[in-house]
Amino acid sequence: MIKICFILSAAIFSLNVFSESTKTPKYLQLKNMLDRPTDGYCLDVAGSGDYIRVDIPLTAHNCKGPQPYADEIIEYRNDKTIYFPSYNGCVTVMGINDKALAGNALMLKGCGAEEPFLNAKNFQKFEFNAKGQVQLHGSHLCIAVGAESHTTYSLAHRWRSLLMLPCKEVGLDRSAWQIISAGRR
Repeated sequence: MIKICFILSAAIFSLNVFSESTKTPKYLQLKNMLDRPTDGYCLDVAGSGDYIRVDIPLTAHNCKGPQPYADEIIEYRNDKTIYFPSYNGCVTVMGINDKALAGNALMLKGCGAEEPFLNAKNFQKFEFNAKGQVQLHGSHLCIAVGAESHTTYSLAHRWRSLLMLPCKEVGLDRSAWQIISAGRR
């Protein structure tokens, strides 16, 4: 039963259905460029093209462009979810039951999903606090990037881990975010 649910879930998320719309595509970009002075880091779904991996944690990847890339395009919606329209999924803290802990990863899950051990609606609402951090609603945790980076398949690209850390303990250089238009640097 679990295998069938996983296959169905992967099939739903494997739809790469980005289409042009009247909306300007947006990225969630770390304000501090860190070791990427020309493009910075954006919230990213692992993989590219036909090889998107929604079954592994989200990362911070150097922002792509100038054309929009579906694996980085987000919508920050009125219900406070961070939605990836191309994959019909919401950024989800991987807590268990009703508790998220420091160090938890983030993944793409169906918006409002209810699965064994994961009541996603408790882990999908985010607010920008006064410092520009993206804070999980009702918690002390903020989205942060890891302290180190590494290359991807291309030496020109880099990635960092993406995790939840206590807002007051993580530096703003690794936890303050902004929403930008795709292609803007």
